[in-house]
Parts: sequence; structure tokens; C-alpha cells
Amino acid sequence: MSDLYVQYGCGFSVGEGWLNFDSSPTLRIERLPLAGPALARLSGNKQKFPAAVKYGDICNGLPVAPGSARGAYASHVLEHLSYNDFRKALKHTYDILAPGGIFRLIVPDLQERARRYLDDASNGSPDANSHFMRRTHLGLEERPESLLGRVRLLIGGSQHLWMWDEPSMAHQLETAGFVSIRRCGFGDSDDEMFSRVENTDRFVDQTLKITELAMEARKPTR
Repeated sequence: MSDLYVQYGCGFSVGEGWLNFDSSPTLRIERLPLAGPALARLSGNKQKFPAAVKYGDICNGLPVAPGSARGAYASHVLEHLSYNDFRKALKHTYDILAPGGIFRLIVPDLQERARRYLDDASNGSPDANSHFMRRTHLGLEERPESLLGRVRLLIGGSQHLWMWDEPSMAHQLETAGFVSIRRCGFGDSDDEMFSRVENTDRFVDQTLKITELAMEARKPTR
């Protein structure tokens, strides 16, 4: 098995020894000669992507040879994809992994947020629905009216498009061909390379104090 490790949707967080990809339009704009950095600031990003981040969209397939990666990692990425794009992402993740390769992911836990919504609603809170929408980052509280606001909404990619709980995510992983599927936690991988990309803050919503949904799965060895 090769020593190639692939992280996608990395944002500004890169892992040493990993290939780090992000599909943000801002990244592509930043890399344009001359006017790129100035145009990128229109997105609202206050920092530049590290030089180690390469542009790559997992939904369309990454520039990685099939069956070549020992590990793949996606932290708070898959919830930003539509349902059909999510399924494409799982397929392409499976394809780039070598037999026995490990895939670890983190997404917001829909079940825990739904539980809190039901608790609020049962207590008669008139804001139960609003709290749920904010906790899930679904919908918009205010539609941007300025051109700059619309541009930032279009290229920012901060909205959640599809949410997951443990049973549904496990089913999707199994359908994509993965095995040894389990809920995982920070630092519990038997491959130490994941310690270079995982951050304990990503496993817990620091505002809501909610443990997020982290899963590990493997590509079959044969």
C-alpha cells in the first residue's frame, strides 16, 4: 500500500504529509495572477489559503490515481453537498483508496440537534423551530440584497444542504462499498497519520456542546 493520504474540503487546515484539496471558488480566484487576491477579498475571507492547498472537487473526482491512497479525511465537508453530490463524493472517495484504506469523516449530528428541537418544542418554546434552523445552518434568516452580499452567499458555501445521523451515514457508506463501519472519536484511529489532520474542536460543536457525528470506514482488502 502507498503512503498517500488525501484530505478534501480542508479549508485553511493542512496536514503535513497529506495532499490537501479544497473546492472553494475563493481558492481559484486567489490563484489568479495579478487581480486574484483583491477579487478574493470580496468573498469575505480574511485569510488566504495556504500554499499547500490544491484546488480539487471531490464531487467531480480528485487528481489522484484510483486505488492509490492509504487514507482519506473529510471534516465538516459532506453536509455542504446536495444529496446526489454527497453520493458522488463517497464513490470518488472509495475509488481513490487502496484496498484496506481508511476513510474518516465528521459531519454535524442531525439526531442530537433534532433531540434538542423536540425538547424545546415539548417545553412550549415559541422559538424551537428557529433554534433548530440555526443549529443546523439550514435556511436563511435574511436574504442578502446587495450585489456583494449575493456574491458572498454564492461562493461562500457555508450553508448546509443535507444533514446526517449515524444510521443514515452508515447505510450510505455501506452502499458505497465500505466495510468495518463504526462511529469513531478523536484520536482513536490505528493510523497515526490522522493525528496530523484531526482537531478535537471539530469533533464537538463548541457553541452548542454537541458531540458531532464522526465515522470511520475501510475499503475492503479484496
